[in-house]
Amino acid sequence: MIQQTEIRNRAVIAVVDDDESLRTALEGLLRASGYQARTYDGGREFLDSDGPAQAHCLISDIQMPGMCGVELYEALRARGLHIPVIFITAYPGEKPRITSSMPGVIACLPKPFAAEQLLDCVEAALRQVH
Repeated sequence: MIQQTEIRNRAVIAVVDDDESLRTALEGLLRASGYQARTYDGGREFLDSDGPAQAHCLISDIQMPGMCGVELYEALRARGLHIPVIFITAYPGEKPRITSSMPGVIACLPKPFAAEQLLDCVEAALRQVH
């Protein structure tokens, strides 16, 4: 249990979503659960920051202006970054774009989702990293 807590306390979870209220809520949930959370309002902002080098897990909306979550995933892979990704979406019909041939994709959660469901996915993602 101590090792799990240490991993959690060091883990940086990046949240990329254009919805500020959701970013704030997820940041609070993650921090309350012991993670370090960093938020970004879009894929380009995340890519242009030091976020990709620091993140142990990425939670990304699929539908965002500019760069969608799948494009963000593809851009990270093209850079050789293999960050586990949890996609979230208000449009579950978008799921067909998420395929089993996308390594590192942990889940695609429809909004609204249960906090515990998201945290279980984060734990699964961190098990891939460590």
